[in-house]
Amino acid sequence: MDISKLVRKNILQVKPYSSARDEFEGEASLFLDANENPYPTDFNRYPDPHQKELKKKISEIKNIGEQQIFLGNGSDEPIDLLFRVFCEPGVDEVLIPQPTYGMYAVSASINNILIKAINLTENFDLDVERTLAAVTAQTKIIFLCSPNNPSGNLLSTSRVNLVLEKFDGIVVVDEAYIDFTEQKSYLSQLDRYPNLVVLQTLSKAWGLAGIRLGMCFASATIIAVLNKIKPPYNISSLAQNVALETLNREDIKIKRVNQIIAERKSLETNLSKIKLVEQVYPSDANFLLVRIKNAKQVYSELLKKGIVVRDRSSVILCNDCLRITIGTPEENQLLVNELKKL
Repeated sequence: MDISKLVRKNILQVKPYSSARDEFEGEASLFLDANENPYPTDFNRYPDPHQKELKKKISEIKNIGEQQIFLGNGSDEPIDLLFRVFCEPGVDEVLIPQPTYGMYAVSASINNILIKAINLTENFDLDVERTLAAVTAQTKIIFLCSPNNPSGNLLSTSRVNLVLEKFDGIVVVDEAYIDFTEQKSYLSQLDRYPNLVVLQTLSKAWGLAGIRLGMCFASATIIAVLNKIKPPYNISSLAQNVALETLNREDIKIKRVNQIIAERKSLETNLSKIKLVEQVYPSDANFLLVRIKNAKQVYSELLKKGIVVRDRSSVILCNDCLRITIGTPEENQLLVNELKKL
C-alpha cells in the first residue's frame, strides 16, 4: 500500500515550519537564535521540538524505532492531525464503531468529516461484516478502540486483522488501556500493516493524565507527515521532563498496574453481589461497565455522597449503565458500601 496516495494533496505540498532549533546541527553554548529571554528561569528556553531524549526512552520501552513515534498533547492531538492528513473536509468520511471514545466523533465534526457510526455487537465486539459493508470510496479512516471505552473489553484480534487486511485506508487502533490486559499490543504488527496507526497514552497506567502526553506509533512515512504539520513546540519542557523521569521508574508503573488489576477483580466480585447490579461486563481496562437498576437515580444518589462515577445510560448499547473507574481499595470499599445502602 502506498500511504502517500492516501494523504491529502495540499498536505503533501505543505512546507513545514522551521523552528530556530531546526536550523543548525551539533552542540551550542550560546543561543541567540530564537528570541528567547536570556535570563534563566529554568524554562526560558523553548523545549526540544522533536522530543529526542523522550522518544529514545519510549523506543527502548516499546521496542520500536524512534522514527515511528509521534508525541502529542494527549492522544487527542494525533487524532485531530490524522483527520487533517487523510480526510478532505466536506468530502471524506470516517467510520466509528459505537459505543466508543467520544473524541473521534468530536474531532471529525470539527474537521467537517462525515461520521458513519456502526454499532458493535451486543458483546461490544467488532461487527466486521457491517463495518466493511459501510465502507465507500470516501471512507479514509476507521477508528477501533481496544480495550474499548466505555465497555472495557478487547476487540477480537481476528476481526481487527480482517479490517486491516480488507480496508484500503487508515485503521487507528487506540490502546489507551492496553497495559491493563495481557493481550499483546498491535505495535508488533506495524511492519505487517502499513495502514495501521496505534495510539497509546501516559495518562492511564503511567499515572500522568495531568501532563497531557499521548503516543502515536505508525510507519515512518505516516509519522513524517504528522511531524510536518504539528505545531513546532507541541510538548512543553515540563511535560517532557516529567514523562522522562516517570518512564525511568517503570517498576513503579508495573506495581500500580498490578494493584489496579487486582482491585478490578475484587470490585467485580463485590459489585456482582449487590442486588441493584444486573451485570458487570468483563473488563481489560482500569474501569468496569456496570448495568444497574435505575442507573440515573443511582448516579445522583452517589453524587450526594460525594462519589462521582460516569453515567453512560444515554450511550448506545449502554442503557442503565454506569462506568466505574477502579480506585484504591479504600475508595472501592466506600463505593460498595454506598451501593449496598441503596
